[in-house]
Amino acid sequence: MRLDEYVHDITESIGSVTAWLQSTSGKVDGAGAALIGAASSARRRLPTAGFNARPAPDRAHWLAPVDGQEVWAAGVTYERSREARQTEAVDGGDVYARVYGAERPELFFKAPGAGVVGPYGQVGIRADSRWNVPEPELALVINPALEVVGLTVGNDMSSRDIEGANPLYLPQAKVYTASCALGPGILVGPVKDWPETAIRLRIERGGRAAFEGEIHTRSIHRRLEELVSYLGRSHHFPEGVVLLTGTGIVPPAEFTLAPGDIVQITIDVVGTLINTVQVV
Repeated sequence: MRLDEYVHDITESIGSVTAWLQSTSGKVDGAGAALIGAASSARRRLPTAGFNARPAPDRAHWLAPVDGQEVWAAGVTYERSREARQTEAVDGGDVYARVYGAERPELFFKAPGAGVVGPYGQVGIRADSRWNVPEPELALVINPALEVVGLTVGNDMSSRDIEGANPLYLPQAKVYTASCALGPGILVGPVKDWPETAIRLRIERGGRAAFEGEIHTRSIHRRLEELVSYLGRSHHFPEGVVLLTGTGIVPPAEFTLAPGDIVQITIDVVGTLINTVQVV
């Protein structure tokens, strides 16, 4: 846990992300205090600055803030996303227009916890895709009781040409090695509604900005409680779950990610997630 410019090892008292999320069921208001107490009594701490580098086996580094949790995602929750999906779809994308206004939201499995990339790690673009983009998203961290315990930053990597060819290709466009990144940590606290915050994306190539964009959470078309409710219908998450809530930042059609690009996603008050791009 990060506290006072140090990372405190709370493994002895907390155990794991799963154990912590399970312990918060019905006790979300005290979740943060429990972590602060554990950090205050931790036997080991390291300077935070030493963690801000690419993961390596010979030094401490940030991990994704999940372990056994599945990551799910909501689609077409912003008007800009609906417009982009319709434009890229070879059949005109009527399915995206219909789901945008439908009662039931689009929800899909994104990644197992073990496959999530952490801060400064490498996210992937598919070798068989010619049009790849990051999707910066606010992510909800949810306990087994379907209570939102905190927030983190998410990157829902996407192959736009594959999904655009046929909506049934969505799993291939979205679910592959290193297609999801989360971090740099969890902003802990009970969440009942969308926070009023900006989401910003910057993609660097060769030391210069190749694309920049910004959206505000006030533009999300769906209610927070609506997405969480549908996620939990006929589906139990005994270890908790993370839900990506959709993107409203869409690079232009002529832009695609390249190996070595640096993707930086910032959500005010939550944090900044930085990753490098590789081909998988």
